[in-house]
Amino acid sequence: MATDLGTDVFEEHRPVLMGVAYRMLGRVADAEDVVQDAWLRWSRADRAEVREPRAYLVRVTTRLAVDRLRQAQARRESYVGPWLPEPLVTDFGPTVPDTAERAVLADSVSLAVLVVLESLSPLERAVFVLREAFGLPFAEIAATLERGEAAVRQLAARARKHVDERRPRFDVDPAQQRNLTERFLAAATEGDLKGLMALLAPDVSLVGDSGGKSKAPVRVIETADKVARFLTGAAGRGSAETYEFRAAEINGGAGLLILADGRVDSVVQVGVRDGRIQAVYIVRNPDKLASLLEPRP
Repeated sequence: MATDLGTDVFEEHRPVLMGVAYRMLGRVADAEDVVQDAWLRWSRADRAEVREPRAYLVRVTTRLAVDRLRQAQARRESYVGPWLPEPLVTDFGPTVPDTAERAVLADSVSLAVLVVLESLSPLERAVFVLREAFGLPFAEIAATLERGEAAVRQLAARARKHVDERRPRFDVDPAQQRNLTERFLAAATEGDLKGLMALLAPDVSLVGDSGGKSKAPVRVIETADKVARFLTGAAGRGSAETYEFRAAEINGGAGLLILADGRVDSVVQVGVRDGRIQAVYIVRNPDKLASLLEPRP
């Protein structure tokens, strides 16, 4: 009975633990590994000594994620081409209505923000995630990271300043983003250079992540003319494969899954500002797409 109760408690908090781990690591598989390690720690813990299971589990998960992030940052130095987070089909569930709370959750898991978080130190990232995405008090974050509260407040201020200075400023109107995504897809697949130019901001950037394992630009492409010509050129070089396009909510915003022969070939998302597409994100690394359609708890 005790084991079943312990399992029920852990499963109750699993979504929060996955949320912390994914925002820390930017990889679903890594986040799942961390949560599994947290479960092993929980299963061996003397739960009679645990007064607040949620706080205990968040603390364990955060510490494990910090350790894994330090290892991952060393590996990413040798990554081929630009790095983007592993796309996540998001569903915040009926308990999070379309309110300011949902907007905060969506923003904290967006591709643009997760890219900026990559440039933080592991401790800064942990403080930012726990404070900004989950609203934990500084005292609890300090206990989690085994740091003084004053030091944690300094880390939080530094991380917030860094993110504010570097994060792209996108509009958050979901309907507008979906509309521009659909028009972008139509123009790109038809090789419509003029149509693309009408949608793209002059200083638009295109970031492609392949990890060197599929075709994608190895550098960020900038300016509307270069991005539009790249996309129309890619459309002209299309293979004989039959593609299927599915709209999906990707990392809290409208996006596209592009499937070839039933498997996810690419994920595309655009960032919008002032009615024009300001950024294009394309993930084609198969390691980041293989399990995208699998149901997750």
